[in-house]
Amino acid sequence: MKNKNRVDLTLLVFCMVIIQSFGQEQNPPNIILIMADDLGWGDVGFNGNKRIQTPELDAMAENGLVLSRFYAASAVCSPTRGSFLTGRHPERYGITHANTGHMKTQEQTIAELVKKQGYTTGHFGKWHLGTLTVTEKDANRGGPRGAAHYAPPWENGFDVCFSTESKVPTWDPMVTPGASAGDIGQRVPGEHFGTFYWSGENQKVIDNLSGDDSRIIMDRVIPFIDQAKKAGQPFLSVIWFHTPHLPVVAGPAHRALYPGFSEDEQHYYGSITAMDEQIGRLRSFLREQGLAANTLIWFCSDNGPEGPEPVNRTQGSAGPFRGRKRSLYEGGIRVPALIEWPAGIRAGQRTGLPASTSDIFPTLLPLLGLEIEPKLQPLDGINILPLVGEKEEVRPSTIAFRFQGQQAIMDNQYKLYSSDNGKNFTLFDLHKDPGETMDIAAANPQKVEQLKRELNNWLLSCEKSNRGADY
Repeated sequence: MKNKNRVDLTLLVFCMVIIQSFGQEQNPPNIILIMADDLGWGDVGFNGNKRIQTPELDAMAENGLVLSRFYAASAVCSPTRGSFLTGRHPERYGITHANTGHMKTQEQTIAELVKKQGYTTGHFGKWHLGTLTVTEKDANRGGPRGAAHYAPPWENGFDVCFSTESKVPTWDPMVTPGASAGDIGQRVPGEHFGTFYWSGENQKVIDNLSGDDSRIIMDRVIPFIDQAKKAGQPFLSVIWFHTPHLPVVAGPAHRALYPGFSEDEQHYYGSITAMDEQIGRLRSFLREQGLAANTLIWFCSDNGPEGPEPVNRTQGSAGPFRGRKRSLYEGGIRVPALIEWPAGIRAGQRTGLPASTSDIFPTLLPLLGLEIEPKLQPLDGINILPLVGEKEEVRPSTIAFRFQGQQAIMDNQYKLYSSDNGKNFTLFDLHKDPGETMDIAAANPQKVEQLKRELNNWLLSCEKSNRGADY
């Protein structure tokens, strides 16, 4: 035990020296966290898609690190977004589904923490972690009816905002498209969609809201970064695109890139290419301003593609994986992801290390010389960067999930899954069977019992957190 303590202490001192050296030798990076909405693992060129044109994302993949086994914390958007900002699974603070719960004031977001380091912070796009107004009807819950869930980004650490509570069409976001675009509910085509962009409390945005939604968002991101550069401030920019969530509409120019495809495919593929184009616009601006080298860009999706299968405009691909959005099979939670940071990450890497959106927060903190405050415990994520490139890329902890009666937990090789709240389980070997076609639970009872114990401990921990024990 004495030797183990000595090794642990030595490792702690080494890590502290590394963090201190980083701060002395190189400025902490600017950070851009980009997330697409309902983009499938197989919807990008760097994961093998031959149809959808994503040249900028593919260039980022060549210039950085592809996370080929990266997971959203949940099979739908809101819980994943919470994990993205806190490093904690939203089961711990009540955001278990879309339009459920809100970001609690006791939770500390990455935006709140980096502000202590002198960063300026901005949120752009879809928020979906609470309502943005208590005075008028807006989106799914905004207004007096959802006042209890008022938790806008400007009260969660963001200095500059251009945010919607929830979805908007991917073209002309303030206008209800035709029914063929999908998910318009009882709205009337041609009338206002009913979801607004907000820049602060009672500050509704009314200008520059026509055309491609990704371009509209980027029109706000670039001035934010430009102002940060002029002020000499490092920045955190969280960009959560609506693309390609329903309603899916692509403009004529981007539809024209896909001759010979169906109308639904043209809209879906075109909207993704339009988003990719705006990511390219952002990268070009960073290069022009001399910011690209020390800007860390982390890109991912919030869950798998809409479905249950590609129909109408839900043309997304989960690649070779089973399941889609709302499923805890791989296709519902395994998402495209990459990190580009020329000053800190060698180009042309690809890792199969299991990682998740809960890892973003704890991976960034050491780069900023920040420590995790006690009230943030327990985290569900870890710092993944020291593990990438190791001879055997082994994650030291499991990744667990719960969603709508489904439960799952995985280690580096095996995944335990239940569709009935833990009454029955199946076991898959994700190394040999990533498509989850063969249940090997009966042949591996010890592994099943081990993962069941870890899953149960995690569930109990989440329930304790949700009762407020962490605060």
